[in-house]
Amino acid sequence: AERALGRLPAAAPPERRGGRAAAAGRLVSRAGRRGRRRRPGDSGSAGPGSSSAKRNVPQLRTAAEQGHALYWLRGVLAQQQMSDHKTSGNLVVVVSFSSEYRGLVKHTGGCHCGAVRFEVWASPDLHVFNCNCSICTKKQNRHFIVPASRFKLLKGAENLTTYTFNTHCAQHTFCKTCGVQSFYTPRSNPDGFGIAPHCLDEGTVHSIVLEDINGKEWEKAVKEHKTIRDMSKP
Repeated sequence: AERALGRLPAAAPPERRGGRAAAAGRLVSRAGRRGRRRRPGDSGSAGPGSSSAKRNVPQLRTAAEQGHALYWLRGVLAQQQMSDHKTSGNLVVVVSFSSEYRGLVKHTGGCHCGAVRFEVWASPDLHVFNCNCSICTKKQNRHFIVPASRFKLLKGAENLTTYTFNTHCAQHTFCKTCGVQSFYTPRSNPDGFGIAPHCLDEGTVHSIVLEDINGKEWEKAVKEHKTIRDMSKP
């Protein structure tokens, strides 16, 4: 059966399902009818991938509608144990980007030669660290920190090499063709990534706040910093 948000596994009609699942079905159905304008030649049903099927995606007009719909639909999906990733694609995108990434933008970037490319979800207003430890001074490393879950390497894994020293906690990863370090794993946040703001593509950064950190006394500086450890937490 087709539902308002793409094709879902077959289930009993909404009126036969009680409780919260039924409420979710009715909410999405009503929102879909309000947000969708019928066009000439649109019969109201179509196969997956067709233009009319795409128009069946509801437009939830208010934050309250969206919040309630997403809350209950998570429960519906859990009950149905959806195994076909393709059928749930549209809904998963709505849940992920509307809740987890609210207020963030997708930055893209990479090295100089283009062999390494990545995308990262972060604020358009970046908090960048300027470290004066031995290696950061040598390579003029400035970076902002993100959780690993918000970083995606698009291409170039085979073109990366890594330098480590001392504690070997920090993974100084760089392109082995052009030598540019566009991201790395910082010692302060081994569960995240440090992203070089100067390696981002233009158009998504609104502002940059630069904070000096005393890497020459690394242990003391990180221990006394109130927020740096939390910056890699989802």
